[in-house]
Amino acid sequence: MSRAQFLFFGRLNDFLLRDRRGRMITVDFRGRQSIKHLAESLGVPHPEIGQVQVNGREGTLSTITQDGDRVEVHPVPNGCPVEPRFVLDSHLGRLAAYLRMLGFDCLYQSNYDDEELAKIAQAEDRILLSRDRRLLMRKAVTHGYCLRSLDSLEQLSEVLARFGLTGRSIPFHRCLRCNHPLEPVPKESVLDRLEPLTKLYFDEFQICPACKQIYWKGSHYERMQGLIEQLTGSKYRDGG
Repeated sequence: MSRAQFLFFGRLNDFLLRDRRGRMITVDFRGRQSIKHLAESLGVPHPEIGQVQVNGREGTLSTITQDGDRVEVHPVPNGCPVEPRFVLDSHLGRLAAYLRMLGFDCLYQSNYDDEELAKIAQAEDRILLSRDRRLLMRKAVTHGYCLRSLDSLEQLSEVLARFGLTGRSIPFHRCLRCNHPLEPVPKESVLDRLEPLTKLYFDEFQICPACKQIYWKGSHYERMQGLIEQLTGSKYRDGG
């Protein structure tokens, strides 16, 4: 039986039992075990892990742990190492809509299973968002984040902060239903699909070329503007 000491820093302590947070943890193990495997055995998903130090020297998640090692594990820094394109698990539909509202590419279907989610994340180099840490521990997942909150607006704030997205949003440019970028459409082209008051009071429209959903700047637009200001700390200004 071999033994190593693990110390986790910052938000990685969210995944540990309360009496283990901020403390050195003794881990007993047999055979060849990587730091990734032992960290995940304690509940910490590897996409959340950044710098690793072993006995004061730089290590990696694939480093094989030796008897007597002291391992220090730091969270991945805030910021987005890849294009901010996401895939979300089946419990995060409202979060997907909020991210699309801000213009971010988000794949979401209520019937994706765990294997599909991991495959999509790997094949398309997307960031996997989930509250299921076991899903994030799948080997195929390189970039991911485990949401702490159950509230969709708090989840959105988490994602914006974790990936440094506040200044990268392009609101109202993506379909909330299917994720496709929107296109301007002449009013006369969609006139037969509009309600009488919409015909009367609005002249600018966008359409999703994929699902044909129509968008215009109604009362919902003002509410969404307020939400964006609340989340990003700056007022959205439409350049159109």
